[in-house]
Amino acid sequence: MKLFNFSNNLNEVLEGRLILVNKPIGWTSFQVVNKVRYKLTQAFNIKKLKVGHSGTLDPLASGLLLIAIGKATKQISELQSMSKVYIGTFFFGSTTPSYDLETIPNKHFSFEHLNAKLIIEKTLDFTGVIDQKPPIFSAIKKRGKRLYEYARNEEFIEIETRKVEIKRFEIKSIDLPNVDFEVKCSKGTYIRSLAYDFANALGSGAHLSFLKRISIGDYKIENALEIDDFEKLI
Repeated sequence: MKLFNFSNNLNEVLEGRLILVNKPIGWTSFQVVNKVRYKLTQAFNIKKLKVGHSGTLDPLASGLLLIAIGKATKQISELQSMSKVYIGTFFFGSTTPSYDLETIPNKHFSFEHLNAKLIIEKTLDFTGVIDQKPPIFSAIKKRGKRLYEYARNEEFIEIETRKVEIKRFEIKSIDLPNVDFEVKCSKGTYIRSLAYDFANALGSGAHLSFLKRISIGDYKIENALEIDDFEKLI
């Protein structure tokens, strides 16, 4: 799929292009889409423009978003199906209801029994096709409501597991309570759930303290624009 080249060519916008954006921490994926749509419609003086993205990143995560504009939005499902690569950090010793730093720790665990050998070996149990339960703090819909709505209202809802594929799970460094990792995975994988399940399997607890998406298929974060740079180019 062709990338947008900022040539101020209206046909390029309408025909459909991809824009690679490095989503900053604190922004939702929807806010990035809105920013891109607003800047393009203003720059080219058009009333409507279809804009979508290739897969949601949590507000506390940063990294690559593929923004499709114009007719390129018809290929969003194809983009979403591509493998994704993340780097991040598990923080051992506590869990949170959201499995990341969106909520405060609610349970505490020992990690004194852990060592590099145990941690690295355990990645094998989480490589390949696995059953994963999405976090209760997620945007998945059930019975007409987002799961996070049940969580915030303290309502119980049963969450079914689903099949996801962890294609690569590498431990990059260990300095407990921090464990840095790199994961290549399929669509629908929750790295927050991986943090929770992985630590639980090691007889401890952890939450996700840092996450960055560095690639989607062959598209790389090195080629992505910062929001400010995108605005300047437009």
